[in-house]
Amino acid sequence: MKRIGIVIGALACAAVLLALGYVGGRHVGAASTPASASSSTQRKVLYWYDTMVPDQHFDHPGLSPMGMQMVPKYADEAGGDKAVVRIDPATVQNLGVRTVAVVRRVLPARLQVPGTVSWNLRDAVAVSARVDAVVERLDVRAPYTVVKAGQPLAELLAPQWSSAIAEYRALQHAQSADAQALRSAARQRLQVLGLTSQDIASERDGRITLHAPQDGVVTTLGVREGQQVGAGQTLMTLDGLSTVWVEAALPQAAVGTVRAGTPVSVRATALPGRVFHGQVETLLPDIDATTRTQRARIVLANPEHALSPGMFVSVELQPASGSPEPVVPDGAVIATGSAAPRVLVAEGDGRFRPVAVRLGRSAGGYTEVLAGLSGGERVVVSGQFLIDSEANLSGALQRMQTSESVPAPAASTAMPGMPMGDER
Repeated sequence: MKRIGIVIGALACAAVLLALGYVGGRHVGAASTPASASSSTQRKVLYWYDTMVPDQHFDHPGLSPMGMQMVPKYADEAGGDKAVVRIDPATVQNLGVRTVAVVRRVLPARLQVPGTVSWNLRDAVAVSARVDAVVERLDVRAPYTVVKAGQPLAELLAPQWSSAIAEYRALQHAQSADAQALRSAARQRLQVLGLTSQDIASERDGRITLHAPQDGVVTTLGVREGQQVGAGQTLMTLDGLSTVWVEAALPQAAVGTVRAGTPVSVRATALPGRVFHGQVETLLPDIDATTRTQRARIVLANPEHALSPGMFVSVELQPASGSPEPVVPDGAVIATGSAAPRVLVAEGDGRFRPVAVRLGRSAGGYTEVLAGLSGGERVVVSGQFLIDSEANLSGALQRMQTSESVPAPAASTAMPGMPMGDER
């Protein structure tokens, strides 16, 4: 009996414990159910989608058919400003979306264009016969012969020259004023006939030797020995090499930044390590019909004759500085084809606004923004695919294109500048 009483007591205690556990469980369940419901209704998920294929919607999280982790589309993201895209901040952080501040600065304006070396036509000299003559001997027999000043070029038989020299020599020892005046007139006549003192001194038996008036290269040779030439006929042309012209081909977009006096640096592949410095002399008024480029004429000193006409060179121009403009990294610009390019401006708390912009020059990895940004904004430079797909999905881009317009171009010239702000 005593043992039966102990068993009955134990069963009664177990029944009491089970009853208390049931009641406590109901109480805890009732208390936790509202909290769970509150957590589930804190942000309502409309659907899940793959950022690479935003048009496909799913009613559960996980991997998409493409194997990408899907992200939620919340109900509270559909309200507010229709031109703003909102992405969950946690998703933005996980995808490594990076922004950078827009600053105003002057872009480096170093412009590198091709060029060609040519003769400096200001150093060209024509050697001609100003009277009828016969070419008795040629000391220069081939074009592109290098000559020095005073070097014999050709010997001519010219009766008119000989008579003028004889008259001048006859009056050489004149003492009277009238005779000296006649001698001075005879010398002026020889000068008009194109004879120098060296040419006059070379006259022998009616033959006169013409000499090179300067150092240079005989670029054209138009006569041969024994040929009769008429008064005014050009015998040969000498071009100098102490200075040369470089004609640089400027694209029309850069013509407005280059003017007379713009410093340049010239390099030639045939002369590694050599840099020639000069400046733009003038912009030639004609436009090349094939390349649509305008030529800039540059004068370069060439004391060692290292630069030869016809040589191809690379010309680096350094236009003057202009006014600062807002600039963004090249990676922040989203090309749209027919529509204006745009950037994504970060407004904080996962909110992004697509902004249409008008772009200027690009240099050093940055692009000028001539309209659309004023400086101080933060633009997205990485992870745009997520935000851009979301903007297309929500229709923010279409609203932007219909409600916003990029201001008309204004006269602006921006040039070399300062370093960009830190990215983060």
